[in-house]
Amino acid sequence: MEFHYRAIGVVHSCFKEKFGIPRQAGLVPDAQGTLELFEPFNRKAYLEGLEGFSHIWLQYVFHAAAMAANKSKVRPPRLGGNRRLGVFGTRSNFRPNPIGLSLVTLEGIAYDGGAHLKLKGIDLLDQTPVLDIKPYIPYADCRPEADGGFARERPKAVLQVRFAVRVRATLHAMPYPERRHLVRLLVQVIQLDPRPAYYGDQPQKQAFGMHLGDWNARWQLDGVVATVIQLEPRPGGPIFRDIA
Repeated sequence: MEFHYRAIGVVHSCFKEKFGIPRQAGLVPDAQGTLELFEPFNRKAYLEGLEGFSHIWLQYVFHAAAMAANKSKVRPPRLGGNRRLGVFGTRSNFRPNPIGLSLVTLEGIAYDGGAHLKLKGIDLLDQTPVLDIKPYIPYADCRPEADGGFARERPKAVLQVRFAVRVRATLHAMPYPERRHLVRLLVQVIQLDPRPAYYGDQPQKQAFGMHLGDWNARWQLDGVVATVIQLEPRPGGPIFRDIA
């Protein structure tokens, strides 16, 4: 059997590339984004009642992942990439049908010529197509007695994050709310060590770059200490005074 679906909207995310995206929703609380709903789903009638919920489920398409119709085994990053498990025993984005499911915080709904859902704690790539929205219901969706298999515990911060002098100067030139949010976002993303598991076999590679929101960040690893050594606005991003 085959089915065809249409997207009801698209996510505008702080994650502009796959590198750096947390491996589960909620691990980076300051990861923000918006869900822009398409016609006719951006009408208030479709969203009535949703404002009473603090969290929502998003069903979406892994639009940047390769199709894996015949791939039965994957290497979960949680197991260091050293062990193969069945694709249905993991949350890998390489699936027969590239459909994802994330539980995110609903910060609010804005009606500005359409409808935009303000989200936090996301793990979604920018421009992710969304197929459906469902409210999170604690009594039904939270099962404390459930067994989490190989992922029983929340991932812990494994890296210490520091900022080089020049980066601290760049941050200091920013308005406080933006500076506070960007620092928190950088720390939350990097401390979870976003590197693919196979980088453990490449100790010679110690510098990494990623796009977060309106910024390009570059960080360098020395043992368990990650130092942000460069922070520059992306083209079209915010520009602050030159502090060189």
